[in-house]
Amino acid sequence: MKKSIAKNYIYNLIYQMLTILLPLITTPYLSRVLGAEPIGIYGYTISIVTYFILFGTLGISMYGQRQIAYLQQDKKERSKIFWEIIIIRTITLSISILLFYLVYGRSGEYAIYYRILIIQLVANLFDISWFFQGLEEFDKTVVRNLIVKLLSLVLIFIVIKTPDDLWKYFAIYVGAELLGNMTLWLYLPKYTEKIKIKSLQLKNHIKPTLSLFVPQIAVQIYTVLDKTMIGQITKDMVEVGYYEQAQKIIKASLTVTVALQTVMNSRIANAYARKDQKEIKKCLESSFNFVWFLTIPMMFGLIAISSKFVPWYYGEGFDGVIPIMIATAPILIPIGLNGITGTQYLVQIGKQKIYTISVTVGAIVNVLLNLVLIHFFNGVGAAIASVIAETVILLIQLKYFKEQFTILEILKLSIKCLISGIVMFIVVFLLANYMSVSIINTIIQAAAGMITYFIMLIILKYQFLKDILNQVISGVKKKLGKEN
Repeated sequence: MKKSIAKNYIYNLIYQMLTILLPLITTPYLSRVLGAEPIGIYGYTISIVTYFILFGTLGISMYGQRQIAYLQQDKKERSKIFWEIIIIRTITLSISILLFYLVYGRSGEYAIYYRILIIQLVANLFDISWFFQGLEEFDKTVVRNLIVKLLSLVLIFIVIKTPDDLWKYFAIYVGAELLGNMTLWLYLPKYTEKIKIKSLQLKNHIKPTLSLFVPQIAVQIYTVLDKTMIGQITKDMVEVGYYEQAQKIIKASLTVTVALQTVMNSRIANAYARKDQKEIKKCLESSFNFVWFLTIPMMFGLIAISSKFVPWYYGEGFDGVIPIMIATAPILIPIGLNGITGTQYLVQIGKQKIYTISVTVGAIVNVLLNLVLIHFFNGVGAAIASVIAETVILLIQLKYFKEQFTILEILKLSIKCLISGIVMFIVVFLLANYMSVSIINTIIQAAAGMITYFIMLIILKYQFLKDILNQVISGVKKKLGKEN
């Protein structure tokens, strides 16, 4: 039975919201209790362990989701693929855990935190979310995350009281991830069957996973290496703390587009396996409309309210977050579009080489710009470098995307959203300058911006908004009809 994109999107949106927005609830509390430097230490050490997680998982998660999506209707074959991938992942992650301990866990200024972070590496051994994403069973990941994330939320407020409790924050963070990943295995028996060990063929997966491993290294360079380079170049964990906090807001804003991308990955991969070009085209057009519809107002909104949002949200001592947030906000658009042209299309139809080239070039651009810009502008320099790198990646991918959409066709889809976003920005910016710093005033500004944006889209007769409203109304009527 074909699963609903809308339903899966909602489930995956909830999943992404839990992993990103629940930490945002704790951020105002942690910024006041821990302070900028401990948060900087947290961001810096997490960036280090991320490289070892990347090495240990290779390109397996992205590859695994795609392969399972290809075999949604074949329980025996997908079971075989699942166990082959799990064995490979266990071997590579075990090596990674050993190397991480030997290099960082034995001694050093932050050794206590690195030892705790070994648990995060272990947690990745049990991560099988890619399997359920490939099956488009997104509700399974949501249920376990809801319980685990809420538990960690409560523990943070109960346990973390002083800057000396930083190690406890690490423990809660990694413990929640481990527990969440382990509980997902409870659903597994329903979707797999027993496989003979002799039938397993691990070699078949080595080359394709490595082909996806290279682009993931490149992606991590401009999503994680920023914090590492800021720490190494500036020698200032406070500056890393500013950058870490600004990135949390940006990541939260990206949640809705990432949720759609994950859902569409499986749908496009399955359509490609069935050689259904019409379905692929339809999914891609919907994705472009959705990204423009959401990222344009989010970008303008963050720029407009940042100076009044940061003081009350983070508290004293975090004014350095404001310029970084403003400089980073434009990245929402190229990241959203890259998700469509890259992982949603090129990877799902097997054109990893093109995808790899694009993100590798972007990573090189990012590193080179970081080396120059961080020296002069600290965290703001890293933010500017990331925006430029993402734009470079997008331009390269669009060159190989012409068989589906031309650049002009993609830009044409954005015109009404762009006009509405500019009008929205003017309204919110004027309100922000007029109003004082407070949570109520920020809510008023955000609400005014949303209303302005939607009114403008209605005036401009934006068809995509009309389609969304029609789907919502139709869904409500259908549900009410069943209840009656």
